[in-house]
Amino acid sequence: MEEKIQKYQESIFESIKHIDEDGVEYWEARELQQMLGYKEWRYFSAVIEKAQIACSQSNNSINSHFGVNTKIVKAGSATKPVIDYKLSRYACYLIVQNANPKYSAVALGQTYFAIQTRKMELTEEEYSKLTEDEKRLYRRKQTKDGNKILYKIAKEKGVKNFDRFTNAGYKGLYNGETANDIAKRKGLRYREDILDNMGSAELGANIFRITQTEALLEKQEVPDEQLATDTHYKVGKAVRDTIKELGGTMPEDLPTPKKSLKELEKKELKKINGGSTYLYLTKIKAIN
Repeated sequence: MEEKIQKYQESIFESIKHIDEDGVEYWEARELQQMLGYKEWRYFSAVIEKAQIACSQSNNSINSHFGVNTKIVKAGSATKPVIDYKLSRYACYLIVQNANPKYSAVALGQTYFAIQTRKMELTEEEYSKLTEDEKRLYRRKQTKDGNKILYKIAKEKGVKNFDRFTNAGYKGLYNGETANDIAKRKGLRYREDILDNMGSAELGANIFRITQTEALLEKQEVPDEQLATDTHYKVGKAVRDTIKELGGTMPEDLPTPKKSLKELEKKELKKINGGSTYLYLTKIKAIN
C-alpha cells in the first residue's frame, strides 16, 4: 500500500501540477478528472459542486480554491468555450474526498490525503511537547502558508504595492514599525527575514494578523488597494490592542531568538513524539 501511495503522489499530483506566474501551485480540474478515472465532465462537475459546498461550509473562499478558468477547445472544425477550474491543493483534497471510491485512483487519493493531513497537523498534546525551536518551525510554516493565501487575495482586491500593504499590517501590530524597523531593532543582516527571527509567541501574533486580514479581505466586494491596505493596518492594530487588554507582552518587547530558523533548518531535529511529528519537523520545507 505504501508503494501505491507513493506512486499516486508522483503520478497523480506531481505530474499534473502547474505553477502560475506568481509561483503558486495549482491543478486543472479537467486533468484531475482524467487522472481520477471520470470519463464524463458532467459527473465530475457534480463532484466539484459538492467540494465547493464543503469549502464554503468550512468558512473558506470558493473563489480562492476553485478559480474558474474558461478554455477554448476544438469541436470538429469549430471551436467552443468549456469551463475548467484552477484548483488549489485544498480543492483537490475536497474533490477526492467527495468523489466515488469505486474508482481505484479515488480510493488511493482518499488514503493519500488522510496520511498527508496527519503529517501536517499536530494535536494540542503533541504541540505542548515540542521545544520552543520546534514550535517556531511549526508556526513559521503556518505564516508561510498563510501569507501565500493573503497575498493572493490582496492581489484580487486590487493591491499592487505589496511592500506598502505588508508594512501596514506590521505598523498596526508593532506600534508604527515597518518591516525594516523591526529588522533593525532585532539587529538582523540585510534582507534577513524577520519572521525567521521570531519566537513562537511573536509568530502566533502574526499568524492571527494574517488569518484575520485574509477573512476580512474576503468580504471586500470591490477591488480597492487603499481599503485593503487600511484593513491590514486595522487588523494588526486590533491584534495589538487585544494583547494589551489581556496583559500580554507587546510583540516588539518579546526577545529575539539567538538562532534564526534558517540556522535551525540546517540541522536535523531529534525524533520526538512518533514518526509523523518527526517527519513534519525534519522535513518541514519539503511538505506541501
